[in-house]
Amino acid sequence: MTEEQNAAPVPGSPDYPLHSELTLGAYLKEQVAKDPDHEFVVYPDRDLRWTYRDFDERTDNLAKGLLAIGMKPGDHLGVWARNIPDWLTFMYASAKIGVVMVTVNPVYKSHELDYVLKQSDMKALCVIDAYRDVDYLKIIRDLVPESLNVQRGFLRSEEYPFLENLIYMGPEKHRGFYSVPELLLLGQHKPDSSLEWAQGQFDNNDVVMMQYTSGTTGFPKGVMLTHRNILNNGFYIGEGQKLGACDRVCLPVPFFHCFGCVLGVMASLTHRCTMIIVEDFDAGLVLQALHKERATAVYGVPTMFIAELNHPDFDSFDLSHLRTGIMAGSPCPPETMREVMERMNMRDVTICYGLTETSPVFTQTSVDDDIPHKCETVGRAHPPVEVRILDPNDGHICAPGEHGELCCKGYNVMKGYYKMPEETAKAIDANGFLHSGDMGTVDEDGYFRVTGRIKDMIIRGGENIYPLEVENFLLTMPGVLDAQVVGIPDAKYGEIVGAFIRVRPGHEAMTEDDVREYAIPRIARYKVPKRVFFVDDFPMTPSMKVQKFKLREMAEELVKAGQ
Repeated sequence: MTEEQNAAPVPGSPDYPLHSELTLGAYLKEQVAKDPDHEFVVYPDRDLRWTYRDFDERTDNLAKGLLAIGMKPGDHLGVWARNIPDWLTFMYASAKIGVVMVTVNPVYKSHELDYVLKQSDMKALCVIDAYRDVDYLKIIRDLVPESLNVQRGFLRSEEYPFLENLIYMGPEKHRGFYSVPELLLLGQHKPDSSLEWAQGQFDNNDVVMMQYTSGTTGFPKGVMLTHRNILNNGFYIGEGQKLGACDRVCLPVPFFHCFGCVLGVMASLTHRCTMIIVEDFDAGLVLQALHKERATAVYGVPTMFIAELNHPDFDSFDLSHLRTGIMAGSPCPPETMREVMERMNMRDVTICYGLTETSPVFTQTSVDDDIPHKCETVGRAHPPVEVRILDPNDGHICAPGEHGELCCKGYNVMKGYYKMPEETAKAIDANGFLHSGDMGTVDEDGYFRVTGRIKDMIIRGGENIYPLEVENFLLTMPGVLDAQVVGIPDAKYGEIVGAFIRVRPGHEAMTEDDVREYAIPRIARYKVPKRVFFVDDFPMTPSMKVQKFKLREMAEELVKAGQ
């Protein structure tokens, strides 16, 4: 053999050996076989406990139930719910039969659901009744009025031609909806050979999940992630925390986002951990779960940890069993990190960095890193991934300390944006590198730092908000002539949404309250502008481009002045 043939595969190359080449369903079977009675899912508030075997059997029956109502490999199934137990069972049931799960943000409202239903070619939608101020059933009845007049399984919608099934994630019966007990019963009467047939129609390189992320086009894009993407990413995330079967991981982060379903669920599955689920974040409930279930790890965005640390009863909870976890979603204040390590006993806490398009993590700190590296960097590249800092102007590889765009190449890069080939080509260059849009540096030891954003993305408490999407929505409001949206620094959320609006003649009396009242019923609350400023003109460049940096400066000054 030549020296070149003997050379080991390099990170980022297609032949770099990964942890697993199995599908999610096949991998779950392997973990069940190792210790079927080990706890997998725990809901303290529901007193619900599923072993690996319990979970596997339920998802087998649910998968067969989906086949019984006409779902088949390659179809798209949406899940619109908070972190309830059957969010997880639908995730694995669909994965077992090659159905693509479309995750829907639980705070979406009619405007956003309408778009996702149409753009995703969704064949089935699973929902709960309501969440916070969002009445799911009312929204569906308004968007799909045909559902009120047909039996379940016979839905035909002129507005949504792909949509054939509605599923209620509970035991209650609703006109036009299947319930979970009905699907499980159908599955029990479906032969196991149907599962075997479905599993022969796809492999680990097929898409298993689509997550919608907003983009610079102003329209959410469906990020297509494969079995291979998220299973292996979960494994390396778990390795970064040194997880094992004795670990009990508390997840108060949302499943619809990669933070929950990959950093949480996949990392736990690949290390045979027990997951302790908090359905909707509440600092007191998280602390109770940590105490009661003797959790060894907990996840959260910085604002979650800040709320836990500042809970009035914090000192009454025993957190001595905590060891590790993940802080991610937005930049972590160093002082918060140090406080988490000291007061919550999380000496092995890690920081993860990435984006939905990279499955999502490609750099992570290690439990063995010192405090400065844990507090001030986003760690080093995961072993199978090649990470580069590229100059956004000419594409050259930046030297240590030189600012450029964080880019990565490897198994973790998405398959693409659903039905958006041009947008996919913009994100992934000809050499296979996914461009993050974030500016950063790398040092001589391989530690990466994020220093800013090329795009104007706003990060509010861990939620990514792209201004153009909000701007396009505001333009639907009668009386709005033009709108520009920027992030405004905020002590609690990191950033809040600020809108500058030019009004049409005759609408000069429009107020900030008018804009918020129009937005709150129509878009997710975290996207609703917290501050609205009315202007006659926007600051422009000679080439007539809006100078958003000047708008940000104006917003900060106006907020400081109390306006």
